[in-house]
Amino acid sequence: MFTVWAPAADRVRVRVDGTDHEMRPTAGGSWQADVTGTDYAFLLGDDDKPLPDPRSLRQPAGVHEASRAYDHAEFEWTDGAWTGRPLPGGVVYELHLGTFTEGGTFDSAIERLGHLVDLGITHVELLPVNSFDGTAGWGYDGVLWGAVHEPYGGPDGLKRFVDACHSRGLAVVLDVVYNHLGPSGAYLDRFGPYFAGHTDWGAGLNLDGPGSDEVRRYVLDNALGWLRDFHVDALRLDAVHALVDKRATHLLEELSTEVGELSAAVRRPLTLIAESDQNDPRLVTPREGGGYGVHAQWSDDLHHTLHVRITGETSGYYADFAAPGALAKTLREVFFHAGTWSSFRERTHGRPVDTRKVPGHRFLAYLQNHDQIGNRATGDRLSATAAPGRIAAAAAVVFCSPYTPMVFMGEEWAASTPWQFFASFPDPELAEAVRTGRRREFGRHGWGEADVPDPMDPATVARSRLDWSEPEQPAHQEMLRTYRTLIRLRRERPELANPSLDGFVLRAAPDDSWLVLHRGALRLACNFGETTATVPLGGTPGEVLASWDTPEFDHAGESVRLPPASFVLVATS
Repeated sequence: MFTVWAPAADRVRVRVDGTDHEMRPTAGGSWQADVTGTDYAFLLGDDDKPLPDPRSLRQPAGVHEASRAYDHAEFEWTDGAWTGRPLPGGVVYELHLGTFTEGGTFDSAIERLGHLVDLGITHVELLPVNSFDGTAGWGYDGVLWGAVHEPYGGPDGLKRFVDACHSRGLAVVLDVVYNHLGPSGAYLDRFGPYFAGHTDWGAGLNLDGPGSDEVRRYVLDNALGWLRDFHVDALRLDAVHALVDKRATHLLEELSTEVGELSAAVRRPLTLIAESDQNDPRLVTPREGGGYGVHAQWSDDLHHTLHVRITGETSGYYADFAAPGALAKTLREVFFHAGTWSSFRERTHGRPVDTRKVPGHRFLAYLQNHDQIGNRATGDRLSATAAPGRIAAAAAVVFCSPYTPMVFMGEEWAASTPWQFFASFPDPELAEAVRTGRRREFGRHGWGEADVPDPMDPATVARSRLDWSEPEQPAHQEMLRTYRTLIRLRRERPELANPSLDGFVLRAAPDDSWLVLHRGALRLACNFGETTATVPLGGTPGEVLASWDTPEFDHAGESVRLPPASFVLVATS
């Protein structure tokens, strides 16, 4: 049986394996046809253009072509003993499947999972893998949310990847985009009132207008399908601030409720992680406390303060985060902008986090991610410009903080490969529009057009792939050892993963050039400055657990002299 929601249509046909069949209307604006087959598409009214199923599970020929029937029951899972992994205490690793390995598939990624296990990762986060037009892209231009991108390996490929992760003790986080659809292959509006307004990236969804009940159900069913049918452990919700929903019960609260119910049914933790620009702690406040009940969110403010401290960049939105004490404030309070003036936005922004009640594990901390690298004009990583010691010191802050750490692929060995913006739209007009728009955008910020890589050039994708020979090279091994050590210590020393923000002790120079985190009896001392700094430890130094460069301890003065761009993690008494 084939079913589709098309409330405004006066006639709907389904083309199954080349033969058209009339569909009959049913309640709520849906249409049905009692036929069977493999490849199918819908024809609305008297239009003879076949359209893929909005709820398609497979698009073997691309987003403009027929859908293919797919039976979840045919896949043989081997993860029956998997009980899941909660996010608290975890370490997340963000990767883009198409550039993580040379092969750019689920199966080739499976071959590199041993590296993540050795590193100490607990959660593997995949950038979006649902269908988009073309072969290569970031994944944020998806248009058929339930179908897995065929060049990656299709739905069975994703299941093999999840199964393999679970066999190695790794949870899987899937990035999903519900705030907009891509510019090519978005046929939803032909079926019903799916769209309402626009975001910065494309057409937004109708979440609160006429006909929105079914649109909301479309989102909720898609999210639950990834968790239930693909055994995914968590969803990263892209840019939830762009979800326009004026209902009394916000879509995110409704999603949180249904995910909680599914978690109880499958008897394993299921996690929602949001990306939000609003600095509103209600997002991660439990529903019983009046919040939306999302389990965690990305913390861009902490990224920005660390980035400024490492690189010295103060242009654009980084300007506010160059303020004296910004790093210490953000580490203590989560949000730098918390009902305070944002010069970039030209208004006050955010709301304070109640650090007495909200645990730090609800906020993800990171030095780099796909946005903060890929949305730079040349896609350059920190390793391209910053001193290794400063990167290592900032990484130590992330791993020794009360927050949930996240690593972007290759960061752990200071990868030299950039990660640039790329796409592969077959439509030449759309491709040229993306190409020229990208160059004009960065031209306004002082970049020459020749400096901005062509996002449609396959060489841009090739440059962005990780070089897996680098972890074996001496120039990269020290950073990799440092990351492995810090992640291991976070696992072995409970005080390092303690998420309590109430009573979190931090001492810092007025200009953030040095700081000390107190983690139980452990002290993390970092010197981001250009000169040697004498840093008070607040305890007699003992065993050195990790360091970059050679510290000199003054036991009597309970302090340490740190060379520029270095850190030490030491036990005290």
